[in-house]
Amino acid sequence: MPTIHANGIELYYERAGAGLPLLLIHGLGSSSRDWELQVAAFAPAYQVITFDLRGHGRSQKPAGPYSIAQFAADAAGLLRGLQIEAAHVVGLSLGGAVAFQLAVDAPTLARTLTIVNSAPAWVPRSLGDRFKIWQRMVIVRLLGMRKMGEVLSKRLFIKPEQAEIRQTFVERWAENDPVAYRAAMRALFGWSVADRIGGIRCAVLVVAADEDYTPVALKEAYTAQMPHARLVVIPDSRHATPVEQPEAFNQALSDFLAAHDH
Repeated sequence: MPTIHANGIELYYERAGAGLPLLLIHGLGSSSRDWELQVAAFAPAYQVITFDLRGHGRSQKPAGPYSIAQFAADAAGLLRGLQIEAAHVVGLSLGGAVAFQLAVDAPTLARTLTIVNSAPAWVPRSLGDRFKIWQRMVIVRLLGMRKMGEVLSKRLFIKPEQAEIRQTFVERWAENDPVAYRAAMRALFGWSVADRIGGIRCAVLVVAADEDYTPVALKEAYTAQMPHARLVVIPDSRHATPVEQPEAFNQALSDFLAAHDH
């Protein structure tokens, strides 16, 4: 099992293909496995690196608390441990937050930045926002990870023909360590680097599903704050765009990377 010692823990990672490095950072409760449709698509042209965030998958699950800065330091440690000077960095949801943090903390490591259905701040702005966080914590604590996966699967993959994807999602979600999951969730909410993203100098692609949890307008607003950023909207998609709409997502990412491979 390939692991590397980074930032004080053992991180599980995989590499496929050759070429410029492409680092894929998964979301909350996910793992490197959920990038399989991207690994297959990009390995012919890139060195694709996937890894499990601390507390997830096959990486170590040390006691919390966790922080987004800590996750980003883990990612930086992984790249440096693999002797990679700079990578195209792609992050989904929680992974997008980690990617933002990496770009502001260690800017030389990000050749480009792709943010998928995420934001530079996750600060509850209403009682409704706080209720959603509380609800997820309660479901995990009282009913377990499988129940949380069942609830989420019906929000993420709503079409009848996505039954197999839903089932895979639930089975993988059920494998999560509930204590580590809650620690990762606590790291995300209340976090912000919104006041620092104007200093990101690399090219940035923001990918927004048209039916994501947060509106496209929010992504438009923060995209405008970065000097070399552009937004692509994926239609008929929800939060897990790379899994739900892999062809559209892969094409958008491929076009962006091709323009910045020099």
